[in-house]
Amino acid sequence: MKNYVLYVLSLAFLLMGTSCSDDDGGGNTPQEFVVAFQNPSLSFDAVDTEKEINLVFSTTAPEDGSVTIAYTTENAVYDTDFTTEPTGISGELTINFTGGSTGTSFTFNKLQDAIEGIAKSVSFTISAVSVADATIQGNTQLAVSFTETAAPSGTTSPEVGGPNQDNQVYVDLSSLTETTAIRDSWDLAFYSGDAYRVKINGSIFMAVAALESTDIDAVTPADVETLQPQVAVGTFDAANMAYVDDVTGNLEGTAIAAISETDADNPVYLVNLGFEVGTEDPEAGAVAVSGDPRGWKKIRILRDGDDYVLQYADLDATEHEEVTISKTSGYHFTFFSFDTEETVDVQPAADRWDINFTVFTNEIEGFGSYGYSDFITTNILSGATAYWVETSSTAYADFTLANVDEELFQNDQRGIGSNWRNGGGPGTLPSLKDDVFFVLKDTDGNVYKIRFTALTNESGVRGYPAFEFALL
Repeated sequence: MKNYVLYVLSLAFLLMGTSCSDDDGGGNTPQEFVVAFQNPSLSFDAVDTEKEINLVFSTTAPEDGSVTIAYTTENAVYDTDFTTEPTGISGELTINFTGGSTGTSFTFNKLQDAIEGIAKSVSFTISAVSVADATIQGNTQLAVSFTETAAPSGTTSPEVGGPNQDNQVYVDLSSLTETTAIRDSWDLAFYSGDAYRVKINGSIFMAVAALESTDIDAVTPADVETLQPQVAVGTFDAANMAYVDDVTGNLEGTAIAAISETDADNPVYLVNLGFEVGTEDPEAGAVAVSGDPRGWKKIRILRDGDDYVLQYADLDATEHEEVTISKTSGYHFTFFSFDTEETVDVQPAADRWDINFTVFTNEIEGFGSYGYSDFITTNILSGATAYWVETSSTAYADFTLANVDEELFQNDQRGIGSNWRNGGGPGTLPSLKDDVFFVLKDTDGNVYKIRFTALTNESGVRGYPAFEFALL
């Protein structure tokens, strides 16, 4: 109230100073009746649901009257996201005042917060005052901002791409957003954090092996001929885990060693580029994720200040190409494609996704690396973790925040993995598991329960997942 009085007084004094005339012999003319919002903006926190919006007068109202206020909205709907008292359902509201008053007000009721990442606001403008010769000056507009909050629930069907599963789909639950990248649009991912690590694209079954040479131009096809059959996914040899990235998502387990500041410590690598995305139409319930082999490269990665320097060439080339790749602030990785010979956009910002639907290079213990379709990874680099719950212990509908066991969250990107579906086998196609659901802590610390509702479409074609989720 103290600030309110000071505001009114200072406004009044200002108007008094400008309303006196030297031509009238020093007499005072009547003060203007000016109407303005007390403040130009107003915001809600997660707790507030109601606020008074004040209008102030430069002098006491000379008579009974009213102020008409119009409004515009951004992602907000009257009676759904907000209401006002008096009502403004028509797109404007009329606020009455009495003669002798120094201001008036109306009530703004917030019904729903803004979903995270989506701006929601209402902008009010004083459009008319009923008092004769009144003016509208100063804070003639006021913006009301809604607080952002995590989406309370939702259902989604990520566009994986059918039985070829062309896409990697990154999903952020709290903002209900999805980001899609073609699976074979990138080859190497250069870490943007403090460490100097480089990942390979496991969704197309890439593999790499360090060579003894540090001279990329000196390596020939004959030098790697006996090694090539081993540097592949699905050889059923436990030793081939050395040629793929750590399946848990641990950065220290990349198949390419940490890039050293000392050039002599960075060897040449043999790179199996994996497979193009498949194009065949398999029988219903099956997948065709792998197309033609993409061939081989030899690479060497160095450091230049904060940047990476990538040297690359075909196996039979005697001269290499070279490109400098910078870290990307706010993102986990900078992605590079040998096809375009440029960096490409793949993942959203580091904390703007929780889970990724993708084809995946996993491990069969005792038999090495193996390719999995219909796989889901969690964003453990930004703190997203998950675990699964059997419905025999607690039904999905009955599971609440009180049931969450913090010790079960897995610091492993396979916390959901392929555990949401049955794997199938000889004569049996994979199918949806209906006796499990998952608990996910997202990158903002929100806790959700997730239940998968589809693995196929209505025709039984794979690559059409769906799930529902609810904020705990």
